[in-house]
Amino acid sequence: MKPKQKRALITISAVWILTAVLLLFATNSFAQAQARAVGSGNVYTQLQLFSEVLMKLKQNYVTELSDEELIEAAIKGMLDSTDPHTNYFTADEFKDFTTSTKGSFGGLGIQIDKIGDYITVVSPMEGTPAYRMGITAGDKIIKVDGKNVVGMTTDESIKHMRGDVGSTVIITIMRPGVADPIDFTIVREIIKIKSVPYYFKTANGTGYMRISQFNENTSSEVREALKNLEAEGITGLIVDLRFNPGGLLDQAVDTVNEFIGGNKLVVETKGRTRQDALYTRYNTKARDYPIVVMVNEASASASEIFAGSLQDWDKGLVVGRNTFGKGSVQQLLPLSNGNGVKITTSYYYIKSGRCIHKMSNDKRLKGKEVSKEDLSKEDEENHNKVYYTAQGREVFGGGGITPDIEMENEFLTKFSAELRRKNIFFNFTVDYLLEHDIKVSKDPRITDMMMQEFLSYARKNEVDYTLADLDSARAYIENTLKSEMVRKVYGDLEAYKITALQDKQLQQTLALFDRHKTLDAMFEHADSLKKKKR
Repeated sequence: MKPKQKRALITISAVWILTAVLLLFATNSFAQAQARAVGSGNVYTQLQLFSEVLMKLKQNYVTELSDEELIEAAIKGMLDSTDPHTNYFTADEFKDFTTSTKGSFGGLGIQIDKIGDYITVVSPMEGTPAYRMGITAGDKIIKVDGKNVVGMTTDESIKHMRGDVGSTVIITIMRPGVADPIDFTIVREIIKIKSVPYYFKTANGTGYMRISQFNENTSSEVREALKNLEAEGITGLIVDLRFNPGGLLDQAVDTVNEFIGGNKLVVETKGRTRQDALYTRYNTKARDYPIVVMVNEASASASEIFAGSLQDWDKGLVVGRNTFGKGSVQQLLPLSNGNGVKITTSYYYIKSGRCIHKMSNDKRLKGKEVSKEDLSKEDEENHNKVYYTAQGREVFGGGGITPDIEMENEFLTKFSAELRRKNIFFNFTVDYLLEHDIKVSKDPRITDMMMQEFLSYARKNEVDYTLADLDSARAYIENTLKSEMVRKVYGDLEAYKITALQDKQLQQTLALFDRHKTLDAMFEHADSLKKKKR
């Protein structure tokens, strides 16, 4: 069917459905219905017209038309005219949708969304096959096992990517800045979604807690992590929300509760038909040590509510990059046939009055062009809006959460990215430890001989490099080899601690605790940096 024909059928079918609904529920006379329609833009007359066209189409179209297919296309067409987060689900699709907030599932370990025609990686999940192989935010998936997925819905592409545990799938991606498509051969695993995958006490006494997403276990996992960290005598805390795509709103509120106490406003949802205010529900122990929240461009939705709430209540300093700006609220409504529809009903407004939602994101997620000038204008308008925290500090926003202190991102070199893409670190370390009878400590030394073996292994696997490439990537290679060796013997947590040494944003954040012993001192430092920019 040609695109124009399909659009026509979608429109006609939508009208047919609405006409049926009107006829079903009408209790007044035809004349009364017409009178009401005139007052509401003559909708009934237009529905009659399109209903007539529909009937002529069904009577005269060259082939038989499926009522079921037309109705489903009509529903999807109607919802597609709204925003990218308003969607129709079949019963199976609804089951897949709710799985991500429950326990575990089989797959690759990536958060994806459809941006334009492309299924795009929002974030790889830590500790999963996709994460280990170097799939990264921004990668556009164009094929799955050779099948073109460009233009597919997110749900359709997921069906192709998921499969039996232990089976292999080839993902072909387009990466910004890389001319040719890249193939990743990945073995599917059970993806266990742990909300707090890592927490530990750092060398300077600061606690570190990584929250990867907000699922049904988040608040309980955070409480457990805080209990253990505080038992170790931490003097401060870093909450890392970078690449956290969000999740369950109630869990975000309950997690905020752990830091600001009970009966405090966290977020309001305001829409056309209803408004709600969500408050913390229970009293918690006072946490007087300084807290810093790390965010970046991939921190979205519930993670933005968490970061913005700690900022608004002056319980945490926010550092990093401006967050994504996903501040719309969706409600899942069941349908009579067992399917469901997810409808955007309102926007999030955090305690200071800031609306998290960035309107241009809706256009971009639907594949519409948004110029750099439009983006700059939107950002400027948002950052010119001044709001105030509970203690009267100035914060800026709308369209995401603006950090108190900005920190630049760090990007892998092309050589380092290629080593990760081909899974060289993981595969080499497995072979190396099998061939060499060595005892691995928690801080292993990378010898010159091991480095030479690694580089030879990389060349055998068609990873070419120059001396300049090696010089720029040597520290990263040594650190990653250490991390992979430690992972095999001591597990993900100890490996993550080593990886953190290469994380410049994290190291900059840790340095704040060395220079400023209280949260107020950190606020003063952030304010002085803002004044220098003005």
